[in-house]
Formats: sequence, C-alpha cells, structure tokens
Amino acid sequence: MDKKNFTIGALLLVAAFALLFFGPRPAPQAPVPEAPAPKAAPGEPAGTAGSTTTAASPATPAAAATPPNTMLANVHRDAADARVVKLENDYISARFTDFGGAVRDVAFKKYAAVLDHPDPYVFNLLHEDPLLAFTDYPGLGRTTRYELVSSSATEVVFRHVLDGKVEVTRRYRLTREEEKGGDPYRIHHETTFRNLGGSTLPLGKASLSVGTAGLMDAADVGQYLNIVSSNGSDTQFIERSELEGGGIGSIVGAGRQAVPLLEKPGNVAWAGAKNQFFTSIYTPDKPAVGVAARRIELPPFPNSQHPNIGMSGAARFDLPVLAPNASASLTGLLYVGPQEYRRLARFQANEDRVLPYTQYFFNRIFLSGYVAPLQNILLNMTHNWVGNWGVAVILMTLILKVVSLPFTIAASRSAKKMAKLQPELQVIREKYKDNPQKQQQATMELFKAKKINPLGGCIPILITFPLFIGFFAMLQCTAELRLQPFLWARDLAAPDTVGHLFGIPWLPINIMPILMGATMVIQMRLTPTPSVDNVQMKMMKFMPYIFTLFCYGFSCALALYSTINGLFTIGQQLVINRMKDPEETVPATASGPAGRPVKNVTPGKKHK
Repeated sequence: MDKKNFTIGALLLVAAFALLFFGPRPAPQAPVPEAPAPKAAPGEPAGTAGSTTTAASPATPAAAATPPNTMLANVHRDAADARVVKLENDYISARFTDFGGAVRDVAFKKYAAVLDHPDPYVFNLLHEDPLLAFTDYPGLGRTTRYELVSSSATEVVFRHVLDGKVEVTRRYRLTREEEKGGDPYRIHHETTFRNLGGSTLPLGKASLSVGTAGLMDAADVGQYLNIVSSNGSDTQFIERSELEGGGIGSIVGAGRQAVPLLEKPGNVAWAGAKNQFFTSIYTPDKPAVGVAARRIELPPFPNSQHPNIGMSGAARFDLPVLAPNASASLTGLLYVGPQEYRRLARFQANEDRVLPYTQYFFNRIFLSGYVAPLQNILLNMTHNWVGNWGVAVILMTLILKVVSLPFTIAASRSAKKMAKLQPELQVIREKYKDNPQKQQQATMELFKAKKINPLGGCIPILITFPLFIGFFAMLQCTAELRLQPFLWARDLAAPDTVGHLFGIPWLPINIMPILMGATMVIQMRLTPTPSVDNVQMKMMKFMPYIFTLFCYGFSCALALYSTINGLFTIGQQLVINRMKDPEETVPATASGPAGRPVKNVTPGKKHK
C-alpha cells in the first residue's frame, strides 16, 4: 500500500498498541505474594483430601507493615487456631476454613506459581474475605466461627446458629465433569437458612465474596484486573481506576472522587474477580441483585517500591422471608481457575465472557468478541497437532496472513498505481498550489480518468484488521501460554529477556521486539513510496522505531506474532513488487484503435 494509506493503518495500530503499551506486563518471573502455595506450619500435617488441620496464617511479614488506609481494604488473616479442610482433585486443591464457613483459597495443580518452581499458583491466598464468605451480614462473616459438621474426600459441611433464631448450614462439593455444569475447577455451593423461631423472620439482604484478585507481578499495571459481572448477555468490567478517582477531568479540578466501595445494582447472572490469566466466577441458581468492588492493599512485590493494589468483589442477594420452621437455600456454582476459553465456553451463562475480548471499545469496533474466541479454538487445535505453543503461534500467524493475502495484493496493486500517478499529481499540485479547491477537483478527475480509487490501498487492509486485532487481544490473556518455553524464551507470556544492557535492571535486552523492528524497517523500504511530503516521509521513517518501543515490553508470544507477521509480509511484498498488473501485460500483437492490427511499415529509402 502507498505511504498515505500506510499512515492511516499505522495510526490505527498505534491506537491499538497504546492500549496494550500501558497495559499489564505478563507472567511473573519472581515469587509474588499471591502465587506460592502455602506451606504447612511447623508441626502442621500436610493434610489429605477431606482432612482437617489447624493452620497458621501464611507468612507474609510485609502485610503487617502496610499502613492503614480507609480507602483500601486490608488483608484478612485467619486466626491461628482456624480449622482448615482440604478438598482436591487432579486440577485443584481447595482449602475451606471454619471462620466464615467458606473457601479460604484454591491452588491450581496444572499451573505453577512461578518459573522453575513446583509450587502451584494459589488464587485468593491473600484476601479481604474467603471466597463465598458473607461480607456484610452481622454474625455470619469472616470472623464468625462455624461448626465443622462433616467432611469427606469431595464434600465439607459447616453450620452456625445465629442468635438462636436461624440455623445456617453451608455445604460445598467438588463437581464432576459428567454432571450438569460440572468441571474440575468448579465447586457446588449451598447455604441453607432455617428459621428456628416461632415467628416470621425476614432475612433481608446479604453479600457473598467472589474473591480477591491480585496483580501478576510488579510490572503489571492492572489493565486486566477487574471485578466482572454479567446479566447473561452483557458483561460489565469494574476497573481499579473507577475507585481511584482522578481522570482527565482532574486537570481542571473536575476529576472523579476516590471511593472506598463501588456498588452497581442490576440483574447479575454471575460475578467474579480476575487478573490477566486467572479468575473466580460465582454463578448462582437465582440471579443476584448487584455487585460491589473494593481495592485492597496487598504486600509489595520483592524489590519493588510500587504499591501492590488488588481488587475484591461481592455479589449481593435478596434473601426471603422465612415462616416459622421454614427453610430456604442460596445455591450456585463457583469456578476458580484459569481463563481457558474452551472450558468456560461449555458453561451455560456465557461465563466465557469473563475474557476481556470486548472490554475495550477498540476491541468491540473490530469485532474481537467474535473473532478472538474462534482464533483461541484454532490456536489450541494447532497446539494439539504440533505440541508446541511457540510453533502454534507461528502457524496461526501464517494462517492469518494467507487468509488476508487477497486483500494485501489488492492494496499493493493500488499502491503501485498511485506511485505511477505521482508525476501527474505533482503537476496538479504545482498548477493549483494557490487554489486547494481546484487542486482537489483536478485530482479527483485524474483518479476517475485513470480508474483509481484513492482509498483502494487502505480499505482492503482495514478489512483484515479484525483478524489481527482479535488475535492480538486473544494472545494477551491466554493462560495456556503462561510459563511455556520457546527457543531462547523461557516464558511465552513474558518478555524474552536474555540479559540487561550494562547490567542495568531497567534496560533489558529483548530479542523478539528487536527482530520485529528490523522486519518493519525492511518492510518500509519495500513499500511503494508515492508521497513526496517531507513531514509524512519523516514520520514514516521513524514509525518502525516507535512501534519497537511500544512493543518492547510485550510478551514473547505477542512479539513472536509481530515478527513472523513482518517476515511473511516482507516475502509477500517481494513477490508483489515483481508481479505485473494485468493492464501492464503487453499482448503479443499490438492493436490500434478499434482493435485493428497496426501495420508495421518500414520507411523507404530516399532516392536521389
């Protein structure tokens, strides 16, 4: 395509990359507070499925030094004598506490906490409340000790009598894949209220915690840290910035005010807490009536001076009025696990929309909500075939380039036509340099006479944008890529840093983005250059370097995609530059007007 159209496309890409440039940095490379699985305290048995232990709080000394902040929630610690019951299968190890009668945390056996370390990632390890604990119902919250009624390999039951009036029984069971709605990462929950009195008892409203989500590492700025909910069709992402205040309006003193708690009423089919790769999702059998979100100050990351602010959320329910000796239950399914699209897509309430494919306006206008899921499925199918995630990303990139090839050829041919037209366009510019209206009119007449669409180099490229924007969005939050090695990269979900310039920690040497920048420079030199505008030429000259800076901190998977895309584009451009347009092909027999052959007459010699 020509430089003018390349500029339009490049600026659109800059807008997309800008969202990601200021977004999260991928998976952790060093231990983080939420990640390591808790170890048994000295003298504490490791515990087996269905076993109970008396567990000390996880050792996180930094939390004690966290200054109190009324705008932020604080990390809650279980009492030293809390009884903990563990239920586990091949995928998770869920720990339940008798304080609050709820899910203390969940460890993922298939996902490590950090690179080269066997401990699993633990969700909700540091939290404001245990998962599904009552957050605002007096006498039933996280500080209330429930009686442990029973426990087995797959089920645990807690009970508490509130003020001698209502009996609260909380039952949790690991689900099986063969049952309806079952999944190894899902826990069935049931809380039953029974009126013990002789009079009618209104239960009022109650909120259940949907968990606490923390940043993935010290470089994560929280772009994908959300309390998320859905009414079954539309998904609502509550971002941390909505509670922090500020905004553009703060420049003129009209910014948002920081709030300690953000409540959003409405029909809620499911709600959860999430970070870039992992999530909790509670899907009640009867919809909730709202969600609430808070920020929580977590212990800082090692060797980091930046505050570590997570998010905790809750779903609010209307409870019934109980007749004497009557009972009512609040039931649902709690998913705590990785954001695997294929797994979440099997659920009945569109829980797969927890993935941020439609979180931002830019993704929505380019239909990422439709394109990215299909690409995720295809990426997983490709991985199942080749057995390597890096190779799968490469093959997917090539598939996208092949699909978009007809549009690329159309754009390149249009660019070549525009390049040939430049001398005539320059004449028009000089002739009507003092009359822009005449200049534009003459230019359009020339385009019409030559049968050239001035947007012919841009429109075909715009058609392919949903493919590449969707793929880009999909790679950002694909949990399967986390901690997967490829070539020299140790983690496809993190930058492929091989060292640091002069040993300075904030000057990493990332190979893939450098290769990507090199391919962009070569691609620019191969692209037809019809424009002679100096400002535009200078901007185009520096565009590859700007893109390289934007992408320098991207994960290896994203940089690999961009690099392979650039290499394939170079190959395409080399072939296209050697292709002749149909109208350029000279027929074997030249024809004159009306298609009649032109007679080849050799001038006769002059006779003296």
